[in-house]
Amino acid sequence: GRLLCDSRIELDNNPVERSIRPIALNRKNALCAGHDADAQNWAIIASLIKTCKHTAIEPDSYLSGVLTASASGHKHADIQDLPPKNYAAPA
Repeated sequence: GRLLCDSRIELDNNPVERSIRPIALNRKNALCAGHDADAQNWAIIASLIKTCKHTAIEPDSYLSGVLTASASGHKHADIQDLPPKNYAAPA
């Protein structure tokens, strides 16, 4: 009855399903991890990428910069510089 009386109600839920599809695919991909540590690493990388997208940081350049900093001897004491919200790409 409500659908017929209120024209603002959508006939389908495709927009909602499209918005949650990446979450379901990520969950399915994480199930293929061969070990608990692999699944944890997958979750960390996925979280970093999602945080980058949320804060308008290019994930590829962020991950490249962090890995380069790590390989170049970034000090563990300065680890707070590396999360996406605090990250400043090297000049």
